[in-house]
Amino acid sequence: MAAAPKAHGARRFRSQRRERMRKTLLWGYAAVFFAFLYLPILLLIALSFNDTDVTGLPLRGFTLRWYREAFASADLVHSIVNSVLLGAASGVIATVLALLLALGFRRDFPLKGLLMKLLLLPILIPGIVGGIVYLVTFGFLGVPLGVWTTTLPVHITWVLPFAFLTLFPRVRALDPSLEEAATDLGATPFVAFRRVVFPLIKPGIIATVMFSFTLSFEEFIRTLFVIGGDRTVPVQLWTLLSDKAVPFLPAVGVVIMVVSMLVSLVGFAVSAQVDRRRPG
Repeated sequence: MAAAPKAHGARRFRSQRRERMRKTLLWGYAAVFFAFLYLPILLLIALSFNDTDVTGLPLRGFTLRWYREAFASADLVHSIVNSVLLGAASGVIATVLALLLALGFRRDFPLKGLLMKLLLLPILIPGIVGGIVYLVTFGFLGVPLGVWTTTLPVHITWVLPFAFLTLFPRVRALDPSLEEAATDLGATPFVAFRRVVFPLIKPGIIATVMFSFTLSFEEFIRTLFVIGGDRTVPVQLWTLLSDKAVPFLPAVGVVIMVVSMLVSLVGFAVSAQVDRRRPG
């Protein structure tokens, strides 16, 4: 009779030990994962303030010199302006096209599945292959390479599938009876969209524009093939890195990261605020 409580206690002890081991392994995995994810970012930030002419460790001191030199470079500032304007234009145009496609794909029509697969095809094409295809196509058509002549269409083509995948679920989740009720009350399709549909999907549209901006702002491989003599920030960084490792490269990397994070945070904040203001 005394053996049963002992056996039960032993099983309970082994179970608790396994549970502690499982938690330890999970915490260890989480620590390794977040260290692998964030330590390079922290190292980049530290190097951007490192008071030495050599990009690397050890840390010699704190300085803001590399940020001043980065923003004193006319070529770099011009590339930042190009990236911001290009990202804004790509994000807005891709979101408008994605919205029109999402509204159209709510209805059934012939070859709908095939057209959706073709729409998502740019995601599956490797960047270097896509860049070569775009370069050959523009060369065959005689289109001069530049930010607005060739890079903008390429960025829209690259961003559009992601914008569609972001926006389509929200559009498809809309209740069609709301639009039908608006049309029954005498509203035209445009008025029904403006008064009923658009307010409901506005948070998704804002988030899609911000997400598309980030994708365009950071795009490098396809841009390198079609931008010609102009520069965006990623291409300018690659040019500086291929010529010589200038000491302010970590500072420029931090600036790019901050811009991308701020755009994403603004998009999430605006989208959340619109959601909170929506009745019900």
